[in-house]
Amino acid sequence: MDSVLDATPATALLQQARPSRLKRLVQRINVAFLFTVLIPTLAAAVYYGAIASDVYISESRFVVRSPQSAAPSGLGALLSGASLSRSSDDTYSVHEFVRSRDALRELDKKLNVRTAYSSKTIDIFSRFPGLDWDDSFEAFHIYYQKRALIDYDSTSSISVLRVRAYAAEDALKINEVLLQMGERMVNTLNLRGRQDLIASARQEVKSAEENAKTAALALSSFRAERSVFDPSGQSALQLQAVARLEQELMATEAQLSEVRRVSPDNPQIGSLVHRADGLRKAVATETAKVTGGRTSLSAKAPAFDRLVLEKTFADRQLGSALAALETARAEAQRKQLYLVRLVQPSLPDMAMEPRRIRSVFTVFVLGLFAWGVVSLIFASVREHVD
Repeated sequence: MDSVLDATPATALLQQARPSRLKRLVQRINVAFLFTVLIPTLAAAVYYGAIASDVYISESRFVVRSPQSAAPSGLGALLSGASLSRSSDDTYSVHEFVRSRDALRELDKKLNVRTAYSSKTIDIFSRFPGLDWDDSFEAFHIYYQKRALIDYDSTSSISVLRVRAYAAEDALKINEVLLQMGERMVNTLNLRGRQDLIASARQEVKSAEENAKTAALALSSFRAERSVFDPSGQSALQLQAVARLEQELMATEAQLSEVRRVSPDNPQIGSLVHRADGLRKAVATETAKVTGGRTSLSAKAPAFDRLVLEKTFADRQLGSALAALETARAEAQRKQLYLVRLVQPSLPDMAMEPRRIRSVFTVFVLGLFAWGVVSLIFASVREHVD
């Protein structure tokens, strides 16, 4: 009986303790809801409703092309009528330059973009330098890369340049200047590519021309010094003359033999002998011009042939170098790049960002998720304690 009486107060105390714990849990949940949902949502509503600056977006579209092969499909097929093809590697080069430090420096010199993005009319969370007060160029470059964005469609090879600014005119001007710098970079790539391709070919042509001039001059000097134009041709003519003299000598000797046989005392014998001796000397002299000593045509022929061969090789080398130069020029023309503007930079007539209602709603939804997680954590802790 005493044990029953003792248990009754303990049960009553337990029943009183449970509502107090439940009450504390509800209070904790309400506090969590306040800090995870209400306060963030209210802060977002205040910021996006009264503080956040309007953001104007200027958009342009361009494509980097080269006159190689026609593009296969999509917009590339439409552009194929101009005999232009995609040049992805150079497109990425333009992208990197537009977002580079060099482009930002030039942009700041032309448009003073640092002042535009640092205006006091822009809210402190959006303007440069913002809350961290870091106004270095590196910090500004990071800030700039978030305002100048390029999207690339690998299928159509179209690049979309979007510039965010806090004034419509600033967004338009920045977009236009960036496109101009991209076009200038493409022209620079064309110039460098043309120079790289043609410079070597021109050097080869110059060297071949020098060789051809040297060979021609050496051949001309040889002809002037040795008094010979073409040893082979001249030897052939000389041998023909020798052959005629030999024929005439044979005829004279035959006539002399006949006269001596018929009339040994004929007075013509002396003249015939004298004529035969003259013909023999003439044959010997003319033969010596062809096959004689160092001054003969046969002695001059090897040096002459060598000079002719060198001139022939030099002329062929010059011809090949000129053909290579023309090929290099054609290749440079084939690799010529063009930045084609498909859509000119737009002048925004209204602010596209921030999307105020959607941003506040997003904060509210995320707060609900956070509140749910915190509530689950509190419930788990309560269950563990019980």
